[in-house]
Amino acid sequence: MLYRNVMTWRRWVAAAALVTLPGLAMAADGMLTVKVENDFLASSDDGHFTSGAELNWAFAPDAEHWSQRVAALLPDTLIGQADSVAYRLIHQIYTPDDIEQRALIEDDRPYVGLVFGGVSFYEDVARGDWRQATDLHLDVGMVGRSSQAERIQREAHRFSRSDRPRGWNNQLADEPIVNAALRRQWWHESPLAGKTLAHGPSAGLALGNLYTYASGGYGVRFGDDAAGIPTVTPNPGGRQAFTQASGLRWYLFASIEGYYMAHNLTLDGNTVKGSHSVERREWVGDLAGGAALAWDAWQLSYTAVRRSHEFEGQTSHDLFGAVTLSRDF
Repeated sequence: MLYRNVMTWRRWVAAAALVTLPGLAMAADGMLTVKVENDFLASSDDGHFTSGAELNWAFAPDAEHWSQRVAALLPDTLIGQADSVAYRLIHQIYTPDDIEQRALIEDDRPYVGLVFGGVSFYEDVARGDWRQATDLHLDVGMVGRSSQAERIQREAHRFSRSDRPRGWNNQLADEPIVNAALRRQWWHESPLAGKTLAHGPSAGLALGNLYTYASGGYGVRFGDDAAGIPTVTPNPGGRQAFTQASGLRWYLFASIEGYYMAHNLTLDGNTVKGSHSVERREWVGDLAGGAALAWDAWQLSYTAVRRSHEFEGQTSHDLFGAVTLSRDF
């Protein structure tokens, strides 16, 4: 639960520095974000999407930055230029509901540890009365024992004196991860009661051995001006910065999103080697809502998510929450 995220950051903060320091060196200004996703933040359950932790450094690149050359090589239908760029490092843990059982639980999801890093490109373009926001994400990493998920969870549970996880011998084997995702949101903004009401549809596509899916949804935001709303796994990265740079700001948000999931490594198991897997459902839906608050350079947001059944035999919907803490530099 919450303790395991602390342990995650202890083990991965050094590696995170290698990812974020290049961005710090090449950009004087930016935003550093710490994101924690956990079932503990929305329910008392301790299974399925057990925990996620992300470190994110976002900044506006200059015209000579390497990201602009990459964006120039891509089709304009994907992205024209990089208005902002983010470096990300992520660690995630997935388990079945009953973590005290040593034997393989065939009808529940596999034990999975993930560690991966990525870069995100963001572009904003005016389309008449609408604003088109495009996110392009590229990720590489590893699933399996090399993620150290087993050790992190065991130590966290020993420290917190909670249930001892005994089934990690059944986890997925080591396998490299390569994934790309594109997400586009269209926002229409109008004044309401002295604040801003923004709403619009979204569409997404992911391809790789971690996730392959197509998605569509709709989001609503009310409050002070902002660039978007927080996103949750499997959507990588996220937009949530306020337009105003100082003072007290806030907004409330809600979204609904559906996925046609053609591949999900955390359910389908290893791509090449034999491993535990379950019968994945192709259609999955998320209902999310939350709030964001900012004061001067600091921003805090909370998101609660209710996810439909992801595999056959799943007995209940999953509930989890996400907290992000950001600071402008």
